[in-house]
Amino acid sequence: MKILAALIFFTRLPLWKIKEVPAENFKHVVNYWPLAGWLTGSFTAAILWLSSMILPANIAILTAIIGRLCLTGALHEDGLADFFDAFGGKAPKERMLVIMKDSHTGSYGVTGLILYFLLLWTLLGAIPLPLVCCAIIAGDAWSKFVAGQLISLLPYARKEEDCKIKTVYARMSAGAFTFALLCGTAPLPLLLPVHLWPAAIPPLPVLFLLYLLMKKRLQGYTGDCCGATALLCELSFYFGIVLLIHNRPL
Repeated sequence: MKILAALIFFTRLPLWKIKEVPAENFKHVVNYWPLAGWLTGSFTAAILWLSSMILPANIAILTAIIGRLCLTGALHEDGLADFFDAFGGKAPKERMLVIMKDSHTGSYGVTGLILYFLLLWTLLGAIPLPLVCCAIIAGDAWSKFVAGQLISLLPYARKEEDCKIKTVYARMSAGAFTFALLCGTAPLPLLLPVHLWPAAIPPLPVLFLLYLLMKKRLQGYTGDCCGATALLCELSFYFGIVLLIHNRPL
C-alpha cells in the first residue's frame, strides 16, 4: 500500500483508481522515492531510445525530458522554481515559506528553471547512446535516494497543518533506509560500467551544501526543498558521468 501511495504521489498515472490509499501511507512515500525513480527513469529512457530511432539526438533528448514532465506533472521542477524564488533573495524564514507556498513563479524561479533545463539537455547530449539511457535510470533512482535523506537530517520547516499536502514525511527507520539504499544503488552496478560508478559521488556534496543552506536560512526542509535537491543531485550525477567519459585515458 505504501508503494502504491508513492507511485500515486510521484507520478500522474491514474493508480488511485486501483485502490483507495489511506492518508497515513503518504507520510512514508520518501522511503519509496528511489523505487519510483526506477519507473520515471525507465519511462524517460524508453522515450529517449525510441525517439532517437527517428529523430536527431538533441531533439530525442528534449522529447524524453518532456515525457518525464508529463509523467510526473513537473512536481520536482515546480519545487525547484519555488526553491530558487525563496532562496534567491534575502527574505527571512517566514517570508521564504510564504514564497514557496505561492503558486506564482518569480524571476529567480524562471531563471533557475531555464538554467536547469539547459544544463540537463546539454549534459544528456554529451553522453552517448545507449549509455545515456542507462545513466538516466541510475541517476533518477540514486539522486532521489540522496535527496530523501533531507527528512532525516532536518526537521520539517512548517507546521503540519500548513503543509501543502497536509502531510509531514515520517523519518526513515533503519529498515526503510536499507530498502531505499538498495533501490537507489541497484541500478548503478546493473546498468553502468565500473569506471562510471564514481559519478555517484558528486550528489553527496551537493546534498551536504544544500543541507547547510537550508539549516542556515530555513532551519528545516519543505517538500519543495526535497524536489529541488533531487534535481540538483541528478544534474551533478550527469556532470560526473560527462567528466569521467571525456577525461578517461585512451
